Amino acid sequence: MYLITVLGNLLIILAVTSDPHLHTPMYFFLSILSLADIGFTSTTVPKMLVDTWSHSRAISSSGCLTQTSFFMLFGCLDSLLLTVMASDRFVAICHPLYYKVMMDPRRCGSLVVVSVVISLLVCQLHNSMVLQLTFFRSVAISHFFCDPSQLLSLACSDPFTDDLVMYFVGAMSGFLPISGVLFSYSRIVSSILSVSSPGGRWKAFSTCGSHLCVVCLFYGTGLGVYLSSAVSVSLRMGQWLLWHTQWSPPC
Repeated sequence: MYLITVLGNLLIILAVTSDPHLHTPMYFFLSILSLADIGFTSTTVPKMLVDTWSHSRAISSSGCLTQTSFFMLFGCLDSLLLTVMASDRFVAICHPLYYKVMMDPRRCGSLVVVSVVISLLVCQLHNSMVLQLTFFRSVAISHFFCDPSQLLSLACSDPFTDDLVMYFVGAMSGFLPISGVLFSYSRIVSSILSVSSPGGRWKAFSTCGSHLCVVCLFYGTGLGVYLSSAVSVSLRMGQWLLWHTQWSPPC
């Protein structure tokens, strides 16, 4: 499953870069999202496969921090890129006459750079907070990788400041991107409903249907993991999270 995910994303990147007809903002963002998906999946699954093969479940503190950092980085980048792609579809459907002007190559590159910078800042903020925490010498995490929320729950320090930082990180990497996606699609749906012909509605919806499916898949499985607090230490949550990290394909 992991190899299928990586190979699928690599094929998408190869197709976009090799075909001049795909050199458009939509497919440019798609190739960047594929690259981020490879990083997001590779953060946790290879380590889990090695642990399964070697029958070892131990990880050093530096290894745990590194894994958590990349998980936060690529997870936040995935979320922001999905928001950028939703904005691209919003401009294409609601303001088609201004699409080429508003989504020129320079602006598309700037949107990707801003997404990367925000992801790095969120990752660095989380790292700075974790490095100040106090842990026991040996702790057990009820996951197949160093989940940030589980890691913070094992700290011996005062959780108040840590909770504030985590709420901020969650807002930057989750709440604000989801709000941007919802806003874009609310305007898209309103614009599609104003089209009189059924053929025109279907043509407009078909340009964003695949992206909408990926948004539901990405956020749906993610929310399924972190909202199921009642079973957070059970095998079911581990299976949810494994499915979420392996199945994060782009449009």
